[in-house]
Parts: sequence; C-alpha cells; structure tokens
Amino acid sequence: MVFLALACVAFTDAAHTSQLAVIVLNTSNWGGGHLPSDWQIKVNHGKPEVFVCHEDNSSCLLLKSAKSSFALEHEVEVNPYATRFLTWRWKVTQLPAGGDFRHAGTDDQAAQVLVAFSDRHVLTYIWDTTAPKGTAQLASSIPLVHIFAVVCESGAADANRWLSETRDVATDYERAYGKTAPQVKGLRLQINSQHTGTAAESYFGEVAFRATAQ
Repeated sequence: MVFLALACVAFTDAAHTSQLAVIVLNTSNWGGGHLPSDWQIKVNHGKPEVFVCHEDNSSCLLLKSAKSSFALEHEVEVNPYATRFLTWRWKVTQLPAGGDFRHAGTDDQAAQVLVAFSDRHVLTYIWDTTAPKGTAQLASSIPLVHIFAVVCESGAADANRWLSETRDVATDYERAYGKTAPQVKGLRLQINSQHTGTAAESYFGEVAFRATAQ
C-alpha cells in the first residue's frame, strides 16, 4: 500500500464545515476544471490522469491509471465522533486485472478512499478486483504508519454503475485499532495499477463527513 504522507503531518482546517457536514470533495465549484489549491496530486509511479466530468446530473472526478499509481489529497480537520459518517459516491469502469490488496505483488485498486488520523493510523476503503466484499485487515508494512483496509466493493458485478457508500469512521477505527479514534487530519482518493502492469479507471462524486447517516 502506497505511503500516505498526509498521515504524518498536522493539517489545518481546509474543508467547508457546517454543523452537520464537512464537504471534502465537490467538483462543481472547480472553475475551468482545474485542480484547486487545497487539493494536491501525489504521484507514486507513472503519469496521473485526472479529469473533471459531469454524469448522472452532477459533477464528478475521473481518475485513469495506466501502469501508474497516484492520488489526490486534501487536508481536513474532522472530529470523528461529531461527524462520524463518511459518505461518498463512486463508479468503477475498469478494474486492474488480477488486483488483490492482500498480496504486495498485486496490490492495485481501481478506487480507494483513505482517511488519515492524527496518530499516523489510516483507514482505507477500497474497491478491489479480487478480495471479497467485507474483507477487513491490516494492509501496511511501512514503519510508523498503520493502514487498515476495508473492502467496500469487489469485482465487476457493479461496474459501470454509480454506488453510494456510508461508513462510520469512528466505529471502523475502534474495530481496526482497538482504541478511541483521534482527530481526522486528511483524506486521499487513490487509484493504482502499477503492480499488475494493467489499467484502471474510476469516478468519484461528492465525498463528505456527516453527523447523520444518509
């Protein structure tokens, strides 16, 4: 699993905050389709391909990977108990053939949503090619950084369809690490296909932390 640099940095509040929600990704206000200054592209391998698109009557983000690995990162300050529900919409149109996060040589995913906490612990929610939906296990051997993966979707059965996800990050953190969740410090959207030498493609709609489940 690619190192999540934002997990090791103390971030300031950079997202739009209200009493009920922290909206992290909303590409409808990305003027001219350009990446705004509060989002950064982190490239691990190859060439990133990022596009703003419009589908299903709403704005979205399109990520394409050709034997590459990259991510978009956003700094955010969130109390995981006040706005504990992470909600997002995503669609996968191409899975990396043979991808399986459980093995280093095939650790490619069409789509990941990573949440970084102040203690260098990370939750990653993934759409995996092979690992069964519901699989949840540690997925990092990087010193001083702990990454726990949860497979939210698996395989191509729901490919080419927009799906909505809701995760209780406080509960997921407690189950993964056996302690109270600290402050959320950042969020990352990631795609990679470099290990399998294949290609992947995915879309993201709005991503938000909310006080209530949708």
